[in-house]
Amino acid sequence: MREPDMQKLDALVGRLVGDIGAAVTGALVVLGDQVGIFRAMADGEPVNARELAAKTGLKERYLQEWLSAQAAADYIDYDEATNRFSLTPEQAMVFAEENSPAFFVGAFEVVQSMWVDEPKVADAFRTGKGVGWHEHSTCLFRGTERFFRPGYNSHLVTEWIPALNGVEEKLRSGASVADVGCGHGASTILMAQAYPASRFLGFDYHGPSIERARAAAEKAGVADRVTFEQSAAAQFPGRDYDMIAMFDCLHDMGDPVGAGRHVRETLAPDGTWMIVEPFAHDHLKDNLNPVGRVYYGASTMICTPASLSQDVGLGLGAQAGELRLRKVALDAGFTRFRRATETPFNMVFEVQA
Repeated sequence: MREPDMQKLDALVGRLVGDIGAAVTGALVVLGDQVGIFRAMADGEPVNARELAAKTGLKERYLQEWLSAQAAADYIDYDEATNRFSLTPEQAMVFAEENSPAFFVGAFEVVQSMWVDEPKVADAFRTGKGVGWHEHSTCLFRGTERFFRPGYNSHLVTEWIPALNGVEEKLRSGASVADVGCGHGASTILMAQAYPASRFLGFDYHGPSIERARAAAEKAGVADRVTFEQSAAAQFPGRDYDMIAMFDCLHDMGDPVGAGRHVRETLAPDGTWMIVEPFAHDHLKDNLNPVGRVYYGASTMICTPASLSQDVGLGLGAQAGELRLRKVALDAGFTRFRRATETPFNMVFEVQA
């Protein structure tokens, strides 16, 4: 066995202390969200544990520990002179404001599902059978919506759709759109609100998500132009769609090529397939960074097991990259594929016949 370099060992242990702190703090973020602490502090007014207990109905002793831990993480501010804690405007945007473009609590719920479902994934490592999306804990479905919705709110209507050739004009005048793999319907509802002349159909194979999407459409007041149906990606009904969108889900599919062929069959002759996928470079070495760390971790625990649980089981993974995604589209029968735009977290592709 090689002798360890003690300086490198010390540096690694130091990083691990930080990582353990992040993991512990993540659980406290989910807790604080669930019991309403962040929302109670959203106004930015400094409070001590006793005052926060009166405001929330929670117990002072628990709140003191929670506040101290969050202050140690620099997720809330602490004023030693007054012994009070507060949220800065930036912290409130991240932890307390659900519709903020920087809201981040959903990401911690996704991570929560990885810990809860680890035994299922460990078994999949041994058997190779995979873990279906529907086999995960409920916090994954809720967290996924809450994690992706801020990005959609910030970019979908203002940047992504305008980057597609001629699509925005169609949507404004009245188009037929399918949102495949719609989950809780956040993307579908957002498009319906922005383009009231168009008709939107959301499809997802996960029944409980479809039920949640229908309720969300009613609440948002767009149920008159949005329909949600349970269906697999290679079987959704309808024809001559002006646009078919897939948001952060193509890589989860067992047979993305088969799904692409169905898209090809159901698009109008001049229709557009919009693919939104996690940002990734084509080579592993270029993805060894903080964003790649998150996406590879999620891919190991969620995305790849989901794909391997289905027929074909291509297992693209959340860091598939443009070249592999292009091959999927071309194998499905499309001839035009381009990266329309991107963010630090997503790539947006325009695919046409």
